[in-house]
Amino acid sequence: MKQIVVPDRGAVRELIGKYIEADAEQTEKLVCYYVMLIEKNNVMNLTAITDPEGVVLRHFADSLIASALIPEGARVIDVGTGAGLPGVPLKIMRPDIDLTLLDSLNKRIGFLKEVNGELGLGCTLVHARAEDGGADEAHRERYDIALSRAVAEARIVAEWTMPFVKTGGFSIMYKGPGAAEELQNAERALKLLGGRAEMLHQETPWGERNLIVAKKTEPTPKKYPRKAGAATKTPL
Repeated sequence: MKQIVVPDRGAVRELIGKYIEADAEQTEKLVCYYVMLIEKNNVMNLTAITDPEGVVLRHFADSLIASALIPEGARVIDVGTGAGLPGVPLKIMRPDIDLTLLDSLNKRIGFLKEVNGELGLGCTLVHARAEDGGADEAHRERYDIALSRAVAEARIVAEWTMPFVKTGGFSIMYKGPGAAEELQNAERALKLLGGRAEMLHQETPWGERNLIVAKKTEPTPKKYPRKAGAATKTPL
């Protein structure tokens, strides 16, 4: 039987004050998001990390490390957002961005609708596979930034995210210690998809964090993304 976890608002509020530069309204929205995440996680698998320090550092603060790379007013899509990470913390701290949250599981989209309504975020929610979304003219090459966190290796994520990005925009992939090797392996895929990338390294209180930042230098060929599952089975 799954152990029921009770949200600790006070501990989360204190940790946010310690690690995140948030005003009072932003703090309360992050606290509310934490409570909703933990309560929903008791009945649905959203996160393995449930303790206040783990959530604040490894989910909230970690999500925010790409904030400085996102231009003001940018149109952003979080591909495979899951429980809303990194998109929801970024939207709370950066209300100027126009954020779309995309996920293939309708249960997660249902949870995010609750979060979006409760916190008044104004996000657009899309229930779709990344491959289908990237091929849809309503989303293809419509975004300044595509985000992905804890989704798959870089050459796979590149095929899932680059079709969403406008020429001149960026796919930002959150990665751990193996990012340099992933980037090397993804160079061919990125070239085929119309991009090139560099890696940004950061040491954080919760460990090594790297961002693979892929710039879209030309339109992605129409044949990408391939049909659902192809990128995973035979990465570019």
